[in-house]
Order: sequence, then C-alpha cells, then structure tokens
Amino acid sequence: MLSRQDCAKLDEQDELAGLRDRFHLPEGVIYLDGNSLGPLPKGAVDTLTRTIHQEWGEGLIRSWSEADWFTLPERLGDRLGGLIGAAAGQIVVCDGTSINIFKALNAAMGLRPGRDVIVSEQGSFPTDLYMIEGATGAAAGYTTRLLGRDSDNLADLLDERVAAVLLSNVDYRTGRLMDMAATAKAVHDAGALIIWDLCHSAGVVPLKLDDSQADFAVGCTYKYLNAGPGAPAYIYAATRHQDQARQPLSGWWGHAAPFAFESGFRPAEGIKRFLVGTQSILGLKGVEAALDDFDDVDIEGIRAKSRRMGDVFIELVEQHPHCAGLRLVSPRESDQRGSQVAFDFDNGYPVIRAMIEQGVIGDFREPGLMRFGLAPLYLSCAELFDAVQVMGDCMRRQVWTDPKYQTREAVT
Repeated sequence: MLSRQDCAKLDEQDELAGLRDRFHLPEGVIYLDGNSLGPLPKGAVDTLTRTIHQEWGEGLIRSWSEADWFTLPERLGDRLGGLIGAAAGQIVVCDGTSINIFKALNAAMGLRPGRDVIVSEQGSFPTDLYMIEGATGAAAGYTTRLLGRDSDNLADLLDERVAAVLLSNVDYRTGRLMDMAATAKAVHDAGALIIWDLCHSAGVVPLKLDDSQADFAVGCTYKYLNAGPGAPAYIYAATRHQDQARQPLSGWWGHAAPFAFESGFRPAEGIKRFLVGTQSILGLKGVEAALDDFDDVDIEGIRAKSRRMGDVFIELVEQHPHCAGLRLVSPRESDQRGSQVAFDFDNGYPVIRAMIEQGVIGDFREPGLMRFGLAPLYLSCAELFDAVQVMGDCMRRQVWTDPKYQTREAVT
C-alpha cells in the first residue's frame, strides 16, 4: 500500500520539482487537466505584457520588422523542432490543429495520385475524422478505412490504394502510445504517407520525427506545451516532400513574395508554403514564452517522471477501497502510455464534477471516461495521493445521486 509519506519520498528525489515555480497554479488546486489546457507559465505574463505595451503599443506596425513578428512562425517552428526531433526548416507554428490536418491531408493526397483511400482510427479525436470527411469530400472517389471499425490490425488496411494514413501518436481517450518508427515503416512499405497527430504527446513524450521517417505531423501547443487557450498549432512537413507538396489554402502568407501583391498565387519555397494568412502575434508570443520553459529541461527526464507518476496514480486508485468500481482503460505498462491515465465509470461525469468542486481538476469524455493528465513540469506524487483521496470520497458518497452534478456543462 502506497502511503502519502511514500509519495513524498518520491518527490524528494524529483529533479524536476523546482520547475513548478515557473507556473501560476491556484492555491488549493490539484491540476490534472494539462492534457486539455496547460497552466499559465509565469514568464508568459512578462512576454505578453512587453509585446502589448512595447511592441504593439509603442512600435505599432514597425514591429512587424523591428520586433521580427513576421518570421515568428518559422522561428518558433525551429525551436519546437528541437523538442520533437525535427531539423530546422520543417515546422511552422500557425493556425489551428484542424486547419493544419486539412493542409497535411491534401498535401499527402496530392503526392500520391492514383490512390483513393485514407486510413485513420475510429477512436481518433473527432476533428481528425471531420477533416478527413472534408478533404475526401472535396476530392471525388476517395474512401476511408478505420482502425477499430474495418480491422484492429493496421496491416489489414494497407494496400496499393492507400494514399495517406492519419494516426494519433497518443490516443486522446486511453493514452495508448503508438510506435512511430514501426508504424511509418509499415505505411511506407505500402507506398503510402504517414501523418501524425501529436496533440497529446509533444512536451511529455520524446519524439523523433526525422528519425522515424514521418512525412507530415500536426499538433497543438496549449496542452502539455502550456502556450495558452487557443494558442496556435503547428505543422511539420519533411524536407523531402516540400518542393512537390501543395496545400489547398493558398493564402498570402504562403506566397513566394507576399509583398509583391501579385494577382496569382506562387507558393513559397520550403515549409513557408504551409502558411495561410496573417497570424495572431499574441498567440505566437504565448508559444514563445511556453517554449522558454523547455529550453533547459531534458525531455527524457520529463518522460521518466511521467511514467513514474502514471504508475503511482494507477496503484493509488486501485488500492483505494472506494475506487474498486473504476476500470483502467489506459495501458498498465508505462512504456505503452503517454502522460495521462483514464478510468471508465458509468457515472464518471458526476464524479469529475464533484472532484473539481473540491479542487481536483480532471476532465471527462463520453460516454464514461474520466481522464487525468499527469504533467511532470508541475505535478508531484503527493498531489496524486491527495487527488485519489478526494476521488475515493466522491465514490463513497455516490455523488452521482445528487442532481447538481448530473447536468452537462458546455465544456466537459
């Protein structure tokens, strides 16, 4: 039986413990929802204040050049590349995840003419499937094959008709982690291209986009990267594809000479052709501040703590007598798990609502999934112990019998 003292001893050995001071975390809150929205980095306040008062307030339009706003998408992309295993010139930070998925899908489809099948997962985050619908709906003759619907084995879905495969590196529901290199090899052996959704892995899982032979990848920055609500997403396109790749949103920032104001579109060289329109500088500055907190941190150390916390959390839940009704849906083996742990319970939503009321913030996904993000930069094992005590108390009290916890809020 793990005690709180045991958890505190683990925290004493935590080399990342001091990083917690870099974040604004409300008193009395245990935050287990960094897999949906990361907390505020204290450095972001200074960065955004300077951007607003000095660069925007005093510099005005001059700051596009003097503060180098115009090149932020590429510069931030190169910084992010250092965290997720991509050499310079292959990532731009821009737009939203859904838009970038649409770009990547269309680019991949164009690079594989004569093929008419897209492969994805039935259990992927819905926006991935929605974007596939949009991309294939605009291109006649395409069909979709889904893991979990048409087969549970990716190999069964791959043949000479497949143009692209869109998969999540970490499953947003269960936290299951996919082997990027082995998956990419299987996809490439079939002559198709692989597109990765990295929304639930960047910042907590060591990624090697180049080494694993990824073709395209997309992800958000507001979860484990802590760049702020609605912060810009990013898109990766491997150098080997950039000269031939075409994405359908031919906006002026992706033009070869945007300030020539030509009437016809010519795509920029390299990764810049994946830009579309004028980007939110305040949003990009949030990404800049967030990446500052990763500059001096070893991603392997983050991963080691993530795995340890996941093991501890599972053990704490399973040893609690009042949590026996919860069913673990995340992989038990830490090397097969991202940085979240999920349990299934028919009355999961009221339990999450009641826990939040007591200062333990997780989240819920239909139909009964209780998700808990374990972010190594600011969480401790002692907090996990306290969180499970609150969870157990909610289970003991059968909070689902109280109508006030039953009503679904707009955001769950």
